[in-house]
Amino acid sequence: MGETVARNKKASHDYEILEKFEAGIELMGSEVKAIRASRVNLKDSFVKIIKGEAFLFGMHISHLNTANLHYAPNEKRDRRLLLHKREIEKLDKKVARDGLTIVALSLYFNSKNIVKLQIALAKGKALHDKREALKQKDAQREAQRAMKDFRNG
Repeated sequence: MGETVARNKKASHDYEILEKFEAGIELMGSEVKAIRASRVNLKDSFVKIIKGEAFLFGMHISHLNTANLHYAPNEKRDRRLLLHKREIEKLDKKVARDGLTIVALSLYFNSKNIVKLQIALAKGKALHDKREALKQKDAQREAQRAMKDFRNG
């Protein structure tokens, strides 16, 4: 993975990540410039498979002030994802059979400066699981603080 532009932090809180995939994304020129400027939000974005093609819903790419005003694509439009046919079929089967969800995790530029999206098969967490994860995170933070104080003190 190259330079990460946007991350969906809510996904790891709300879902248990099972399997990750890398997908290309169909964009317009001004959208790529906006992504380079980090004017993108992945919160609440998800992937749906429609007629054998994967689409990303809910990703917001803000319009740049420097781009032509007459050529302003819809900021929350549905964007087609570029995946291999086998990957799409695999994702579709898992969603249909196991009741899983496909969520967007992060958006980044790969080594060839092409925008890529990391998506994942995910299973929704119950409320008690979310609370448990927060408790573990707090305990980890406390342990780190204690170790830092011990070394410095």
